[in-house]
Amino acid sequence: MSTVPPSDRDTLPPGQMEGVDESTWLDVIHKMDEVYTRLINDEVELEKKNAELEQSQQFIFSVLTAMSDVLVVCDERGLIEQANAALCELVGRTEAQLCGTPLVDLLADDSSRALARNAMDRADATRTGETFELNFTDHQGQAVSVDTNGTPRISGQGRRMGTVWVGRPTAELKRAYQEMRTAHEALKRTQQQLLHSEKMASLGQLVAGVAHELNNPISFVLGNVHALRKYCNRLQTYMDALHANRPQAELQAMRQKLRIEHLLGDLPSLIEGTLEGAQRTADIVHGLKRFSAMDSGEFAPVNLVEVVERAIHWVQKGRTTPLEVRWHPPAACVVQGSAGQLQQVVMNLLQNAFDAVTSDGVAHPCVWVSLATEGVHARVSVRDNGAGIAPEHMLRLFDPFFTTKPVGKGTGLGLSISYGIAEQHGGRLTAHNAAGGGAEFVLTLPLRQS
Repeated sequence: MSTVPPSDRDTLPPGQMEGVDESTWLDVIHKMDEVYTRLINDEVELEKKNAELEQSQQFIFSVLTAMSDVLVVCDERGLIEQANAALCELVGRTEAQLCGTPLVDLLADDSSRALARNAMDRADATRTGETFELNFTDHQGQAVSVDTNGTPRISGQGRRMGTVWVGRPTAELKRAYQEMRTAHEALKRTQQQLLHSEKMASLGQLVAGVAHELNNPISFVLGNVHALRKYCNRLQTYMDALHANRPQAELQAMRQKLRIEHLLGDLPSLIEGTLEGAQRTADIVHGLKRFSAMDSGEFAPVNLVEVVERAIHWVQKGRTTPLEVRWHPPAACVVQGSAGQLQQVVMNLLQNAFDAVTSDGVAHPCVWVSLATEGVHARVSVRDNGAGIAPEHMLRLFDPFFTTKPVGKGTGLGLSISYGIAEQHGGRLTAHNAAGGGAEFVLTLPLRQS
């Protein structure tokens, strides 16, 4: 029953509810305004989040599109969920065509399919994944090798949700590697030819000395051969008289006239001298062949004392006027390397030192050569008493084709090639002006370890 008297009910304003006054309505309207404002703010925030999400999706899409590496995402059953443009271009299908298809259907051989299945089925796969070389079937139906990494997708609860595959086709890399290897081999051949050409240039400077060196034993051999021919004629005459049974008195007179006793006594020394001259000629020719031959590049134990002595000998023989060389060799100093290449280095240093002291008009030209050991290294020093190295030339000494000699006198490759040979042997070649004047070049090489 209503507690309001009938007289009071008749006096309420129209549309006013019982027990609800104006302040209540104001509270309701205020709450509605707050809810509406919150809805507006939430909608603005939602639109902002949607814009950020769309921007992130566009960024991810642009990154996936720009990737040159293959990227494919599979679920726990091995079905493709997402693939980037690189994979689509490789296999000749769109992403829509690839989604929902097994990854193994893209592989070209059973071995690749077995590797992929095993990687996707493993429950103990590490988060860093595993690397495989898988063969994919490209859009032309040919097998393409792809260096691939399969990484598991793990949910927040630690459950494996699938696999992410990232790979790079290695065909281009292999072709580039092959081209680089071919270019490297060509460079090595060119370097070897350049080294040999410089050696021939050095050999050309020794021709005069070698000719003189060969002339002595050859002349000696020729003189002995002429004497032997005369002796043969005398012996033939005497033997003919013996075979004709001439009287003993006639044979005795002929024997004295032809000096048969002297001939017989002289024959051993003539033969010995001829053999010695021939052997000396053979040694010179052998040395030239050994120096001028293309080097095999194989390293072996090398006695630096012998290398330095041979270099001094050949460079001295190449000079019309021999220079004073002060050299006090140690007993032995063995390194591991190529004897021919190391001899070429020492000869280049000696030739430059000889040229320096002769071109500078030094009153008493001299070259000092020393060989010593310092710890685990051998140190070969070639010093002259010339004008030394100009400061502006110091930084360019070992540059290819740099030379201070007149045109036609030097190739500019000797020091550059010598520097490279020193590095190949694990050593170094340095130059400086000596304290007492002149230039000093130092070749440092590691000693051979027993």
